[in-house]
Amino acid sequence: MKKLTYLCLLLLCAACSVAFAAEPLKFEKLVLSDVFYAEGANYGDFNKDGHLDVIAGPYWYEGPDFKVKHEIYPPEAINPEAYSENFFAFVDDFNGDGWPDYFVCPHPGKTSFWYENPKGQGGHWKKHLALEELGNESPMWGDILGTGQKGPVFNMNDYLGFGTWTVENGEPQWKFHAVTGKSGRYQRYTHGIGFGDINGDGRVDLVEAIGWWEQPEKIVEGEPWKFHPYDFVPAAAQMLVYDVDGDGLNDIVTAWHCHLYGLYWYKQIRSADGEITWEKNEILSATPDENSSDFRVSQLHAFYAIDMNGDGLTDFVTGKRFWAHGSKGDKEPNAPAIICWFELKRDGKGGATFTPHVIDDDSGVGTQVVAVDLNNDGIPDTIVSNKKGTFVCLSRK
Repeated sequence: MKKLTYLCLLLLCAACSVAFAAEPLKFEKLVLSDVFYAEGANYGDFNKDGHLDVIAGPYWYEGPDFKVKHEIYPPEAINPEAYSENFFAFVDDFNGDGWPDYFVCPHPGKTSFWYENPKGQGGHWKKHLALEELGNESPMWGDILGTGQKGPVFNMNDYLGFGTWTVENGEPQWKFHAVTGKSGRYQRYTHGIGFGDINGDGRVDLVEAIGWWEQPEKIVEGEPWKFHPYDFVPAAAQMLVYDVDGDGLNDIVTAWHCHLYGLYWYKQIRSADGEITWEKNEILSATPDENSSDFRVSQLHAFYAIDMNGDGLTDFVTGKRFWAHGSKGDKEPNAPAIICWFELKRDGKGGATFTPHVIDDDSGVGTQVVAVDLNNDGIPDTIVSNKKGTFVCLSRK
């Protein structure tokens, strides 16, 4: 009854910058696993058959139907009240052999690993050391230097920065690049990180909950980037950087507190002399009335930016991280574990609205959510792995 009541509240939502429209997209959920192995999942063509596959925890699942799974390392089911050693999954060819490999971000602050694709030979994938002390609860994966190579964006040893690798003799050599100095702020459970060109100089900057770091024209290793303080949020997840309102300036979208409530976008304001400030715009309240019919969702701990409906505007996918701190932690831990996408609409006058659409009400996100067109219908599908299991939601026209 509680679940049905909550879903009825979702459909009644109509407030401020959030209003439900007729659902434009329909999805079918595939349960790849009902066991908790990981809180991150991703995709790649791991057998090079031309179909995208899904990877999560100890398995990869063959596309296009994902019914056949292959073991990467010995599986170990985890109590949903506890935590996995697999918080994020990223995919790239790390040894230069032409086959996609698997990068695993562990429990925050521990050593990361990459698993070598056996190139169709079967058996467990060989495990290799990557970067030590990969911290932050919402690391991202991006091309910070503009070289075409992506890597993790995270914090290590009380520094915020990013990782790169170069292949030598068939092995990646990993390097961490500090963007900040030591401050006592950056520890394994630091919340909130993002990247994008904030000031329009063509270089990628780093964003965090308390401001942004400007990439210099020439990077000097060990020399901190210029810091621009701004108190965006107390505890962000991934911080998405893109032009929300169409004015040519990149804005920021993120959770207000990824273990509580709240969702905001920050409009970039540029003065005549080039000074950058920000205007906060509420998408979902950080202090909702739990007795209200307005749409709400707690524990927004994963974000992914993508054009969901093909209108040329960047939307984003998010949802409830189910049991982030167990069955009694955080706000409404047992409310429906939804995955949703927020549809961007611009008013042509410098304003914008986001309309939430529920994709599924019994899966949620982990610390990661990914969207990509798995079934080749032109519409992105979603991939998640969390304390409920591993799920794919395929769009159905």
